[in-house]
Amino acid sequence: MPPPVAKPFHHVPGLRIGCPFAKLESRPYLQSVATTDSRGLRVQIGEVSRRSGCNIETIRYYERIGVIEPPPRKGSYRDYGPSDLERLRFVQRARELGFSLQEVQALLDLAPQPDENCNQVQAIAAQHLSNVRAKLVDLRKMESALATLVSRCDSSPDGCCPVVESLAGAI
Repeated sequence: MPPPVAKPFHHVPGLRIGCPFAKLESRPYLQSVATTDSRGLRVQIGEVSRRSGCNIETIRYYERIGVIEPPPRKGSYRDYGPSDLERLRFVQRARELGFSLQEVQALLDLAPQPDENCNQVQAIAAQHLSNVRAKLVDLRKMESALATLVSRCDSSPDGCCPVVESLAGAI
């Protein structure tokens, strides 16, 4: 089966000061200490993985689905620059906040003009916040139900486990 075809890549220039999202490098080949080796050269995927904390396979997956653009190759190696690392960090921060990859892609597509697109970005973030709050309500209900079951363990007769019985539908 052929590998999935990546969606078209949308370059994300730097975000302006004051934008609620991370700044993304607007010049893809600008060298910086953060994303180059000690000689100022672009780095390979293992080094990007180490510096970003993102698994190599995750980076490759993001490339396959079009969330990040596969960088130019030097021979058989991918050659990552500062903008690649910044984009990856943007994706990671968004994922840490629980945004889906589809939402992350939408945020990346809107990032080049934060002043013009801030309302759309806010709408995505507000919807995500609403979803997080709904999950918190569900988690509190689960916590209460589990606390009740666990407290029954202390007063249950020998040979009887309230948690197991509840899961089996006996309680």
